[in-house]
Amino acid sequence: MKLLPKNTTELQKMRAAGKLAAQVLDAITPQVQAGISTLELNDAMEKMMRDAGAIPATVGYKGYPKASCISLNDVVCHGIPSSSEILKNGDILNIDVTVILGGFHGDTSRMFTVGTVNPQAQRLIEITYHAMMSGIATIKSGSKLDDIGNAIEATCAPHGYGIVREYCGHGLGKKFHEDPMVLHYANHQFPSVRLKKGLTFTVEPMVNIGTWRTQLMPDGWTVKTADGTLSAQFEHTLAVTEAGAEILTASPAGFTFPPYSPNPRTLES
Repeated sequence: MKLLPKNTTELQKMRAAGKLAAQVLDAITPQVQAGISTLELNDAMEKMMRDAGAIPATVGYKGYPKASCISLNDVVCHGIPSSSEILKNGDILNIDVTVILGGFHGDTSRMFTVGTVNPQAQRLIEITYHAMMSGIATIKSGSKLDDIGNAIEATCAPHGYGIVREYCGHGLGKKFHEDPMVLHYANHQFPSVRLKKGLTFTVEPMVNIGTWRTQLMPDGWTVKTADGTLSAQFEHTLAVTEAGAEILTASPAGFTFPPYSPNPRTLES
């Protein structure tokens, strides 16, 4: 595993890309309502990215067709936005965006709720957010890579949730996917890997109410829970510092997990 820390100039570009990705999610929030299609949300976010001078990284990536991944209810990840997929009251969904700005990537995702969701779904969302943040809390120069997954599992296990194992976090920079690979469950796959100041990567646990196992749909992208239960995910891009982790995709509007404030800041603010 080749770990290449970013220099000061590269980190500045990563901050700009991360901020833009977060602003896109802030700005789309008021549009996540019953009656709108996931394709409409996607197209609005693509316009935001391009108007800001960025490229949506997912368009054409290994053949993926859209500017975002929108994963609804039992979809774990890589849901393809569609005009026929209409949001309805009670839905939960993850919106995942990655921008390329100034040659560097910013990658983030958040959960959203439509109208009133059941308590079980809301609890899953909240625990998944706290699991991500518990993993992030372990990060600093010299900490162990597997501390992240251990902390995430310690948060989820008491609730009986399944943490998806087939997909993981990843290094990020000029490339969409770099080392290190970041596992989100308790593991000792890389027990000797120590984090270095300047490393940038994502932490993005996918957590299911039921089994951790998943199934890939015939479109070759959409991943669903194997047992049809709900799934949730949050994702941040981080930079390792001497004292901890700098969250490069923190919401400028202060959003954490839903329900969110109805008045997010715009891309210009």
